[in-house]
Amino acid sequence: MVKCVMAAAALAATLGNSCQGASAMELTSPDVAPGASLAPAQVFSQCGGGNVAPALAWAGAPASAKSFAVTLFDPDAHGGQGWWHWIVYNLPATTHSLARGGALPQGADAGRNDFGRKEYDGACPPEGSGTHHYQFTVWAMPTATLDVGTNATGEAIEPYLKVHAIANATLTATYQR
Repeated sequence: MVKCVMAAAALAATLGNSCQGASAMELTSPDVAPGASLAPAQVFSQCGGGNVAPALAWAGAPASAKSFAVTLFDPDAHGGQGWWHWIVYNLPATTHSLARGGALPQGADAGRNDFGRKEYDGACPPEGSGTHHYQFTVWAMPTATLDVGTNATGEAIEPYLKVHAIANATLTATYQR
């Protein structure tokens, strides 16, 4: 959602008004349905899946966005410490989608996920650990490149994204084994 400052949004709701000119970013996918289980194609290969990044598309980004980042995080892994499955950043401002398979446009960078790789790695929770939630998030950034280094990890980049993003949208799916 566009950062409209929570207090202003609460005040607007109380007064029956909305933030002028603000629209919420939206993240969609033909491969991932909100709240539904991930398809076998999006599951990590070592857990019997295809390990294919889903197609993603976003709209409603602020005109001031100069780049985008996309992350995939499982907050339920490792006793609530989470697990990073995908980190992509420095996507040009003209990019509003990623094709199935995760091919990146020229100039984009991939961070190191918790599998130790710079690519998409799908869901693979431990058997019997219950339902895990997989949060695909697109982040609209105010700069063309992020100052996070070439081997950025999810753990390192998340605080930067949370502080600097001018908007974001999340699509959450589930998976369990």
